[in-house]
Amino acid sequence: MEILRTIHLKKYYGEGETCVKALDDVNFSVEKGEFVSIVGTSGSGKSTLLHMLGGLDRPTSGEVIVDGKDIFSLKNEALTIFRRRKIGFVFQSYNLVPVLNVYENIVLPIELDGDQVDKAFVDSIVDVLGLESKLYALPSQLSGGQQQRVAIARALASKPAILLADEPTGNLDSSTSQDVLGLLKVTVEHFNQTMVMITHNEEIAQMADRIVRIEDGRIARSAESPSANARPARGGESHA
Repeated sequence: MEILRTIHLKKYYGEGETCVKALDDVNFSVEKGEFVSIVGTSGSGKSTLLHMLGGLDRPTSGEVIVDGKDIFSLKNEALTIFRRRKIGFVFQSYNLVPVLNVYENIVLPIELDGDQVDKAFVDSIVDVLGLESKLYALPSQLSGGQQQRVAIARALASKPAILLADEPTGNLDSSTSQDVLGLLKVTVEHFNQTMVMITHNEEIAQMADRIVRIEDGRIARSAESPSANARPARGGESHA
């Protein structure tokens, strides 16, 4: 089942000869439960694309359909609510609230939405990510890898339709990066979560089911990654 689609998505800055086409007619889709890596060099448009997918910035034209909803048909307040309920984010900088402990950080988005915390579900996430002994610790008492685990748990706790990860290991050393990415992949599979991750690291990208390459604001290529051979094939498409 398709959970995400972009339709003729464009993001232009400026006009005429000074116009910069950060995204130039991007069309692709992601199936429920699929793990997709978007790779590209600096300035290729991958971060702009992730911001559009998450409703963090509005396009010049085109559509982003998340869980059957054209998110840019929503006004700002409604988009904020939709984003909080349907889209989970994992950022390079963790973005944890320093005065809240691990558990409070994990459930914060749910409480901000006025929803009831599914404690059993949160407990299962905490267990998979190995955070049981850190629930009452503050972010300053955690290593970078532990902080990123908390960020992953927070993103998953609201049961989003899709998880977006922006260079999730960018602030970690290579060993910790592998540990966190391994846990992220296991967690995504365990909870049948859909994830789109941007990265410039080819080795990290190989962990996904499918790799989408973006160049000069356009989808250049989409292919199944070698790691997908061990998992059932899923659908999805892309168009240049």
